[in-house]
Amino acid sequence: MNFYGKDIVILDGARTPLAHYGGSLKDVHPTDMSVHVAKEAMKRSNVEPDWIDHVVWGNASQSSGDAQYLARHICLKAGCPITVPALNVGRICGSGLEAIVTAARMLVVDDEYDFILAGGVETMDQMPFVIRNARDGLRYGKGVIEHWVDLNFIDTYNGLRMALTAENLVEKYKIPREEQDEFAYRSHMLAKAARDSGRLAKEIIPIEVPAGRRGETKLFGVDERIRDDTTVEKLSKLRPAFKKDGTVTAGNACPITDGAASVVVTTMEKAKERGLKPLARLVSYGAMGCDPDIMGIGPVPATKQALQRAGLKLEDIDIIELNEAFAAQYLACERELGNDRDSTNVNGGAIALGHPTACTGVRISLTAMYELRERSEQYGLATMCIGGGQGMAGIFENVT
Repeated sequence: MNFYGKDIVILDGARTPLAHYGGSLKDVHPTDMSVHVAKEAMKRSNVEPDWIDHVVWGNASQSSGDAQYLARHICLKAGCPITVPALNVGRICGSGLEAIVTAARMLVVDDEYDFILAGGVETMDQMPFVIRNARDGLRYGKGVIEHWVDLNFIDTYNGLRMALTAENLVEKYKIPREEQDEFAYRSHMLAKAARDSGRLAKEIIPIEVPAGRRGETKLFGVDERIRDDTTVEKLSKLRPAFKKDGTVTAGNACPITDGAASVVVTTMEKAKERGLKPLARLVSYGAMGCDPDIMGIGPVPATKQALQRAGLKLEDIDIIELNEAFAAQYLACERELGNDRDSTNVNGGAIALGHPTACTGVRISLTAMYELRERSEQYGLATMCIGGGQGMAGIFENVT
């Protein structure tokens, strides 16, 4: 099974641990975070930097002043030749998966490309505060400070916060608060088990981060947002965060986090020529729009498109990573897709680990591929909803 005429494979990849808002990655530049995982992805893939023909990197919110140079600086700092071009891509929550798919498309249409470095990063901690119209001067006391993080969560097309689109799904699919809290608890407990067993550690490359005011550093190597001690009872006591008498809370929604992830994409032909052992094959992808008022349902049409393109049924999929922007959003998708929960988000999801926007698509794809290898299963699906009313999905096949 090939991807538009070519056998596209992912050699290997790596990610940072995910850090909570104000946590261990708050002072790490997104370029540096990305270079760290890019180098490790190449190392695990047994690929030299001078083999790379293009760099494609996802980033949704461009939190740094030099964000327009992001992919290019990753390319140069990761040791790739100066002649190698680089591309920033953005599809909000789907940006990381978009980077992988864009790399695959490049390999399909350009015979001069053999190896492409793809990834995604989000440093939500470093999103700036903004004072608009300051360039022309403001009357005393008239300057309004806006937080870029908060602005990112509002879809100005319909005026809705992302959490309110989840509340719309609650109403449409009649999802009780108790079910959302129970699902959130599941996410934390599965993530805890995966962390304690070392399953998550296989994806992670620890990173040196600032610690203290005297230039000290520490090694950060474990996802820090998992709540070991949470219970359904504790979650049930949290107040609705976005709507009076609503059901979406800080406990059953994904937290704000920072992180980066990377993979190396090539063709099976080139992998064999170099004696490399791929991790997985990219079988197909889907990207579809949906009603922005219920943007969280986006994985449903995207998954159906990816399955149709692959000639597969959902029952053929062994491992599913369906991003948990909100428990309500996941549960609405589950009602529509009819997926088996026991094979979905088996190592926990974004409610426990976090959702660093452009990193997520690479992170959940890598998790699905690693879990396929761990279980000796065949097909994996990675899918997510996207703000503004979209969904994206990728289907991967284990080739280890």
